[in-house]
Amino acid sequence: MRILGVEIPDNERAEIGLTRFFGIGRTNVKQVASMAKIDLNTRIKDLSRDDVSVLMKVLESFKIEGDLKKEIRENIDRLKAIKSYRGVRHIVSLPVRGQRTKTNARTRKGKKKTVGSLTKEAWAKIETSQNAASNNTNK
Repeated sequence: MRILGVEIPDNERAEIGLTRFFGIGRTNVKQVASMAKIDLNTRIKDLSRDDVSVLMKVLESFKIEGDLKKEIRENIDRLKAIKSYRGVRHIVSLPVRGQRTKTNARTRKGKKKTVGSLTKEAWAKIETSQNAASNNTNK
């Protein structure tokens, strides 16, 4: 079933299915269900049209999906613009919330970049590019 542009599998319970919305977690689902007067154990396919329309009205009162993502992006851009500590950490792609970076932090920093000594593959690439360049200049 499609609700507000989000595809929810028909066989899921309402409690789990509603968490498919970005910004609606397990605690907010309970609020949404109580406001829409929907039982959390009912399957999505068993919801009537009236239940779905009430659910859509309730969900519109929450900031979800595109609006929430836009707000988060604007907040990060504001931090970057004022050059706050957190903003600078976002700019240089380092962890923002105080995690260690000597080891770990690979998700945020990306693939390891060797500094100093090069691997054999890197040396081979450099040598082949130098050989190709010297061959092109000799001709």
